[in-house]
Amino acid sequence: MTNAASPLPQLGHESRVLARHAGTVWLGQLAVMAYGVTDTVVAGRHATESLAALSVGSAVYISVSVALFSVIQALLPIWSRLHGAGEQAAVGASLRQSLYLCGAAIALGMAVLMFPGPMLRWTRVPPEQEAAVTAYLQVLAWSLTPALLFRLYATFNQSLGRPQMVTWLQVAALGLKVPLSIWFTFGGAGLPALGAVGCAWATLVVYTALCALGLTLMRRHTWYRPYRIWQPMEAPDWRQLRGFLQLGIPAGLSVLVEVSAFTLMALYSARLGAVALAAHQIASNLAAVLYMMPLSMGIALSARVGFWLGAGHPDTARRVAWLGLGVTAAVAAGGAGLMWLARTAIVGGYGPAPDVAQLAITLLGLVALYHLADALQSVSLFVLRCYGVTLQPLLIYCLLLWGAGLYGGYHLAYSGLGPWPALHSPGAFWLASTCALVVVAGLFLLLVWRHARSPEDAHRALAAPL
Repeated sequence: MTNAASPLPQLGHESRVLARHAGTVWLGQLAVMAYGVTDTVVAGRHATESLAALSVGSAVYISVSVALFSVIQALLPIWSRLHGAGEQAAVGASLRQSLYLCGAAIALGMAVLMFPGPMLRWTRVPPEQEAAVTAYLQVLAWSLTPALLFRLYATFNQSLGRPQMVTWLQVAALGLKVPLSIWFTFGGAGLPALGAVGCAWATLVVYTALCALGLTLMRRHTWYRPYRIWQPMEAPDWRQLRGFLQLGIPAGLSVLVEVSAFTLMALYSARLGAVALAAHQIASNLAAVLYMMPLSMGIALSARVGFWLGAGHPDTARRVAWLGLGVTAAVAAGGAGLMWLARTAIVGGYGPAPDVAQLAITLLGLVALYHLADALQSVSLFVLRCYGVTLQPLLIYCLLLWGAGLYGGYHLAYSGLGPWPALHSPGAFWLASTCALVVVAGLFLLLVWRHARSPEDAHRALAAPL
């Protein structure tokens, strides 16, 4: 590790690099989120029962898939460090080793999605919804293989500062997702109306196409040749796989806690009736859309921080990290303000029933506050992974998101919490989760300050197994 020759960044230049990378990823992630928004709108216009089934089913699928995606996404700093060190062939070899991890993730995820009964019964989803939700999840189980392989392709590109091809594919796939969801849900041209399950079939087709196109580009595009990706598959390198797991498992568990705390709100809200569940689904969709900004910045920022660490310049990595966090705070404040001002018009775009719309408008006021804290904590988490810090965030998540957020929200919704009576509204979950995220964001920022300024932590990040 060298410090003396560290090229302290021109902040304007690094801002442009981050903006270009994050903006490209953001556009692609918005397209992916539009898949979910499309399904919500289509299911909502089909029937309230279809929207309720979609809400529960997507909550389970997101909890499983996003946690597994995060195990793969956690490899990004490893490849960006190798890129910063100029070791192109090692990047390709590491990518091949990651296929073993991807295969294990696929097997685990499919097992959960094919047999969701225990989870649905544990969360007391109404029996009349179980059949539709199970059918929805079993179709999505088959989409997990192409979805995870495409996530591997996306992470590889993003780690090397080349997210453009990923974004083009994601945006183009939206043109396939919208008509397929409509057709499969409502039926026509000889196909019966499938309801919410039709949205799952559309997702399967879209991710299969994305995976096939990504592999074709990786095989034929000249840009990938220096990385020698298509060399014969090596036997498992247990030292390297152990390094993947040490980073990926805590990262995946952290995101599982975060996402499950978010999505279990939908499962617990199911007891409040179809109106509450439909309104919560609208609020959840919009919160997820807003989350695409910090997610994109986190991906871009971890690629840059990892690059500078790999190049042996921890001072530059630290300055870039704080630059990205400052930009995140400013953009998140703007997004929250826009959500607050336009919440009535936004809900109207979903075309829900009047009672659903009234409740959803109330929930969006809480979503705006939720987003501010969520943006800072999520980008901080990406930075901490660059320094190999994964266990402390996991413990903080378990204590605050499952404890104060989900457990506190449950009591506030159904039995009251301290001096506050039961609200009997999904707003109880949003209020408790927002308070928990504020504390999480503060603790994560303290961890970034501690680890990014420590030469020992920077050296440990550089010396971690690749």
